[in-house]
Amino acid sequence: MHSDRTICNRGGRRWHWMRSWTLWKHYRDFFPVHLIKTAELDPSKNYIMGYHPHGILSAGAFCHFATEGTDFSKRFQGFTPFLLTLEAQFWLPLYREFFMCTGAVSATRESMDYLLGREGSGRALCLVVGGAKEALDCHPGQVILHLSKRKGFCKMALRHGASLVPMFSFGENDVYDQIANPEGSLIRRIQNSVQKMIGLAPCMFIGRGVFQYSFGIVPFRKPIYTVVGAPIDVPLVKNPTKEQIVKLHETYVNAVVDLYNKYKDRYSEHPECKISIV
Repeated sequence: MHSDRTICNRGGRRWHWMRSWTLWKHYRDFFPVHLIKTAELDPSKNYIMGYHPHGILSAGAFCHFATEGTDFSKRFQGFTPFLLTLEAQFWLPLYREFFMCTGAVSATRESMDYLLGREGSGRALCLVVGGAKEALDCHPGQVILHLSKRKGFCKMALRHGASLVPMFSFGENDVYDQIANPEGSLIRRIQNSVQKMIGLAPCMFIGRGVFQYSFGIVPFRKPIYTVVGAPIDVPLVKNPTKEQIVKLHETYVNAVVDLYNKYKDRYSEHPECKISIV
């Protein structure tokens, strides 16, 4: 039915029992994944929580927002977490049912309008702002964030008066190696073309095997530290101007850079690496 096909744009079909599986604790411990809380969030508000960087898997984002592996609901009491992702993730039968049960929903405007526009509060929407394109720049020891042209989430925040929260996941780029694909190279041109056609990033990644550590598709066991920064209060502006959107975007980008610089020496394996915004 059409109504069911679009349920990913109307809050999904979460099932707390599935989110609470013991399996997710093992998933958390595999890397392991850590959730670092640096500020309190007000459950009487709604939040758009920006996750950086994308990485190959967005393993930390999945663990925190699609499962209770790191006890998000206990650490941030009064909140209902949602993981926003490509709508194409919900086109495959059975897989879509499983994924929606975790609390995942589409990252479309329709989906965000539905969640932020409904009566009530305490909704925490995790948006991997850099998107699939950023995944192509995810290499160990390198931090390139695709943020300069990503302003739609700021407009959405203003239209609904939803506060913004920057998050940075140290180690997200380290769980896989990726074949060198600098901008302008043949492989990158092919990847960019495929990504534009299907929406998903065709990353040529290298992990470990099940019984050996030199080659495979299993991610490396590298710790992931997701630092949740202080919220940025956003006023309700039903029809925000371009200037208001740009100003909020600048404030948010500066907050992400400051968060990275403040905690890189404590949590990064590559503290000498400078953050690059493209």
